[in-house]
Amino acid sequence: MAEFMDLEAQDGVRMAWNVVPGTKQEGSNCVVPISAIYTPIKHYPNLPVLPYAPLRCRTCRSILNPFSIVDFAAKIWICPFCFQRNHFPPHYASISDDNLPAELFPQYTTIEYESAVDKSSLPLPPVFMFVVDTCIIEEEMSYLKSALSQAIDLLPDNSLVGLITFGTLVHVHELGFAQIPKTYVFKGSKDVSKDQLLDQLNFFLNKPKPTAGVIAGARDGLSSDTIARFLLPASDCEFALNSVLEELQKDPWPISPDQRATRCTGTALSIAANLLGACVPGSGARIMAFVGGPSTDGPAAIVFKNLSEPIRSHKDLDKDSAPHYHKAVKFYDTLSKQLVHQGHVLDLFACALDQVGVAELKVAVEKTGGLVVLAESFGHSVFKDSLRRVFHSEDYDLGLCSNGIFEINCSKDIKVQGIIGPCASLEKKGPLCSDTVVGQGNTSAWKMCGLDKATTLCLIFEIVKKDIPDATIQSTSNQFYFQFLTYYQHNSGQMRLRVTTLSRRWVAGPGSIQDLISGFDQEAAAVVMARLVSFKMEIEAEFDPIRWLDKALIHICSRFGDYQKDSPSSFSLSPRFSIFPQFIFHLRRSQFVQVFNNSPDETAYFRMILNRENVTNSVVMIQPSLISYSFHSGPEPALLDVAAIAADRILLLDSYFTVVIFHGATIAQWRKAGYHNQPEHQAFAQLLQAPRDDADTIMKERFPVPRLVICDQHGSQARFLLAKLNPSATYNSDARIPGGDIIFTDDVSFEVFLDHLQRLAVQ
Repeated sequence: MAEFMDLEAQDGVRMAWNVVPGTKQEGSNCVVPISAIYTPIKHYPNLPVLPYAPLRCRTCRSILNPFSIVDFAAKIWICPFCFQRNHFPPHYASISDDNLPAELFPQYTTIEYESAVDKSSLPLPPVFMFVVDTCIIEEEMSYLKSALSQAIDLLPDNSLVGLITFGTLVHVHELGFAQIPKTYVFKGSKDVSKDQLLDQLNFFLNKPKPTAGVIAGARDGLSSDTIARFLLPASDCEFALNSVLEELQKDPWPISPDQRATRCTGTALSIAANLLGACVPGSGARIMAFVGGPSTDGPAAIVFKNLSEPIRSHKDLDKDSAPHYHKAVKFYDTLSKQLVHQGHVLDLFACALDQVGVAELKVAVEKTGGLVVLAESFGHSVFKDSLRRVFHSEDYDLGLCSNGIFEINCSKDIKVQGIIGPCASLEKKGPLCSDTVVGQGNTSAWKMCGLDKATTLCLIFEIVKKDIPDATIQSTSNQFYFQFLTYYQHNSGQMRLRVTTLSRRWVAGPGSIQDLISGFDQEAAAVVMARLVSFKMEIEAEFDPIRWLDKALIHICSRFGDYQKDSPSSFSLSPRFSIFPQFIFHLRRSQFVQVFNNSPDETAYFRMILNRENVTNSVVMIQPSLISYSFHSGPEPALLDVAAIAADRILLLDSYFTVVIFHGATIAQWRKAGYHNQPEHQAFAQLLQAPRDDADTIMKERFPVPRLVICDQHGSQARFLLAKLNPSATYNSDARIPGGDIIFTDDVSFEVFLDHLQRLAVQ
């Protein structure tokens, strides 16, 4: 694994196959698709930023890179993608073998260009539009108000801020009118078009409305004074905003006891998008929605007001008996297209014990690259700490950037099927696009309205070469090249271009299996399979994820395993593949595949996070890490197995969304007896403290902040640990370990799973 980690540290890329199958047939035999997991604006401590414009190939527009062949005498470079010969411009006249520009240095395969800023077109400051739900109980309201006022204190001074509150009606607050609070009220049950909105907000009171063209920002017909009524710099409106928040009341409309509150989430978000589209199009604006319950009114309602109707479950979605679901998804899909066109981001903070409609909102949050946080209450640390991290981060800055465009270039034998991750297709069709579409496909350019230094895309490729040229040609040109371009607005306000160029060797024909094995990255492959299976579960009707994963695993094992036919005991896998079956075993049991006991909202939330995280974090979601603490030894990794539980151990489980500190029975008794407070039991106090410190370290650098569960063996919350462990000892196994535990389940254990796998792979 180490060499794959080094490649990631240099370029932010992990590929499932680092030696690429060379033909279409070989590619499909490999089962795991040819894919790359790429973090476009990953932070590198010593990344060179060049203060000039990049040099592009005149045919394919790819950028000069270390793999270009350079003729210093003739001042010509040959593009590795299309083999076009390009002349260097005059300002490169002094280049030579000893005097290379930075973009040709072999170690700078990832490099960044910063365009000189024209002072007249300075980018707009960041814009935050808070959209706040008021249909929540008083206690939640007070939690939310205190979290928001903290967030407002942390906003950058130059950022513009607006506020919309909603319940039965939508209230647009005119923060620029400082004398008294002033709001414009809209009916929640019907959608408001952009023109109606501008008319009702009196945008054209003093200045006639332009007859033609799109009304968009101060350039096109809106005076900056009009915009400043609703979007003010944070430093100017802090007092007005805080006083509005202090006086904010719970939605006053009466609710009968057998009904849900009337809440018009869709209308409020649509008004926010229209207002930002008119005032600040193309700027890095974020709509931050704080939602405390299900939408019951307007075009994106997810449930009727009657409490007798339950909110849709996975079963309802499977049987297509969720009456509102498709209409709401269609509404948010249209909204996502509008936001992508405007370059704006939708962030969702959903805090409620019941579902609020994350499953419907997923399309709009994911296509705009928004952040999502799901918690039980606005008073929960998951919400409060995550919101604080968005604005104020000390060491662990999220590095929020905006207005990204992501493009791919690759060798002519490779086509792009699509991207699974937080982006939207720009419909730029061309010779690079494959006919098979996975995720956001049919394009070679994508819009990333919001991206941060952890945002990670999964790119799926296919090989289109049918046959193998003779061996002589193969030895000279057996490299595939990939180039990823990310053009984005850095949080300093400047536009930057990040370029990563990769080269990977391809192999084909007999004898290529050993080469393929040597370049297989099992962690990256497991993450690609997790994103793929989640994607297929959402779009394919009657899809059986377990069967699909099992078939894929059996194919891989029978192709890359060592065995004699029909002899399971002879089966063995190379170290490169040895943990892959374990990853698939845990993926089959994970919350991405097993939707039982999770609501559609939770499943959508887990998948949204999986689709934007890097390999290391995604592997923890699929197969959590377990660390054991005891008096006998320091902290050490333990097998994710029920056998790891012992009465005199503390276990720390990190499953990404939750961090569990589990005390064995004896440790729990000692703690309850207060031994750790006695001076002679200093060692016990340290043993109790060690997992707390490690859990804090994990939680500090993660977004959304995970939920911390501290529990004891045989306690009710121990389920958070038991659900993730391999059930090697269940209620019907024979021997029980004293002080250990068993799991009440009929699930197969990993040993049985592996046994069946070996039997099927050797057939």
